[in-house]
Amino acid sequence: EVQLVESGGGMVQPGGSLRLSCAASGFTFSTYDMSWVRQAPGKEVEWISSIATGGPSTFYAASVKGRFTISRDNDKNTLYLQMNNLKPEDTAVYYCNVDADWGLGTQVTVSS
Repeated sequence: EVQLVESGGGMVQPGGSLRLSCAASGFTFSTYDMSWVRQAPGKEVEWISSIATGGPSTFYAASVKGRFTISRDNDKNTLYLQMNNLKPEDTAVYYCNVDADWGLGTQVTVSS
């Protein structure tokens, strides 16, 4: 059974940083592309970043490019999202995703 457990969310002021983690189990993590998606209140789910199996290939939505960095540690079966220069519009629940599976998410709130 696939399990994805996100952590690292919280409340920060605009311009602040957070690092999200996603602990994965139940599948061979190193052989799957992984993604982060988010959902803001009242809005549809937004894809924000993906990383290929080996790590060097990364992709970002325009809304986060240059501010967010996705990475993975295949030895630890963990996916990361470093978020810098956070903006109020980044407020959302953040989920890691593999194929059709999601975790329960972690809340990120950016507010002064």
